[in-house]
Amino acid sequence: MLDRTSLALGLLVGASISAASCVLFLLSTTHRPRPRARLPRPKSFRQSTFNLGIKTDDIRDGVAGLIGDTPLFRISSLSEATGCEILAKAEFMNVGGSTKDRVALGIIDEAEAHGHIVPHRGDTIFEGTVGSTGISLAVIARARGYLCHIVMPDDQAQEKYDLLEKLGATVEKVRPVSIVDRNHFVNLARRRAADMNREADRLDAEAEAASGSVSPSVSGTTTPETSTKKAPRGYFCDQFENLANFNTHYATTAPELYSQTNGQIDALVLGAGTGGTLAGLTRYLKPRIRKLLVVLADPTGSGLYHKIKHGIMYAPTEQEGKRKRHQVDTVVEGVGINRLTKNFEKIVAGGYVDEAVHVNDREAVEMSRYLVRKDGLFVGSSSAVNCVAAVRVARQLGPGHTIVTMICDHGTRHLTKFWSDSYIEAQGLTPRATGLEFLEDRPAPELFVQIA
Repeated sequence: MLDRTSLALGLLVGASISAASCVLFLLSTTHRPRPRARLPRPKSFRQSTFNLGIKTDDIRDGVAGLIGDTPLFRISSLSEATGCEILAKAEFMNVGGSTKDRVALGIIDEAEAHGHIVPHRGDTIFEGTVGSTGISLAVIARARGYLCHIVMPDDQAQEKYDLLEKLGATVEKVRPVSIVDRNHFVNLARRRAADMNREADRLDAEAEAASGSVSPSVSGTTTPETSTKKAPRGYFCDQFENLANFNTHYATTAPELYSQTNGQIDALVLGAGTGGTLAGLTRYLKPRIRKLLVVLADPTGSGLYHKIKHGIMYAPTEQEGKRKRHQVDTVVEGVGINRLTKNFEKIVAGGYVDEAVHVNDREAVEMSRYLVRKDGLFVGSSSAVNCVAAVRVARQLGPGHTIVTMICDHGTRHLTKFWSDSYIEAQGLTPRATGLEFLEDRPAPELFVQIA
């Protein structure tokens, strides 16, 4: 009896173990991770090996992939001081350190598309700039296989020259003169490119005569094979008049900003130099945000404030060419001008810009130091101008509004001038404010009152 009982019990236990083993085997087989297929390489990437599991959508392709899609952030101290949401597009986070990266990329892309330049042929990018656009061009030129030649006034912050040279650019310094002078930095850059192209034409003609071939420029056909045989050429970017500047901001910066805010913006406040950023943003956002208020922030000496407020850039004695040195007398670099560029003309007609705010040098200096103390933001001079104007607009509109501006670049490009204590002291602008008391209250324009 015991033997039968033991046998039955043994069979029952054995069967139970076998069943459990089968269940465990099936479960482990069902839930075992299947080997993942190798991720396809993106077409724009060169042959690379990706570790399993990496999302290729999150990988940027080279330097160009690090331009744009910058975050929008809340400037806490200014928002709390005004009762408004003061938001800033962090353009200093582009790979070259400023919003000019977008413009440089757009200009070079367009020049390549039209066959004006060819990578790795020895072509040179030429531009006249006070610094930031030149730095952006130097970065992208390196990445794309071009040389870069930058012409600058000789009184800019030293670190701009140093950075350009470290990036491999040729830096040509000239004395500051009016745009009507043939040796103005913009005019000289244009002439340098033209000189290089004349030499290229001569060399191409000699090569064609020796070989008996027909130049692609004569036959009207250009292919990568034939274009690389031509002599190196120069391309003048012409950021002030080149509408690739405007088009780039219209196509990239503006849609980003609209998406980040869901179109909930009461006022856009920005300075202007070439005018491309303000024009691109304004032309995109105005038709989509019905009550959007666009306000120009303009530094001392610039004529754009008067153009928006009174319809005239300057008095006859202030016309560009009447002064011996700078037309815009300010410690601020990068914004302010006394002529209408093709980019800014995109918003002059049609009432795209509603108001203008004048920002003096003391306000810009004080604001930059305030932002460091309160927010840890180390901004450039044009960004300080933007923030001064943003606070002024916020105060005039009243609490509860959303104001958007831009931090264009970082303060590290302004160490020897705008951020130099000795330089600022020599200008009589040593900061003394502890809060925002340096901003004088000004009566709100009638338009602001109506919107508020």
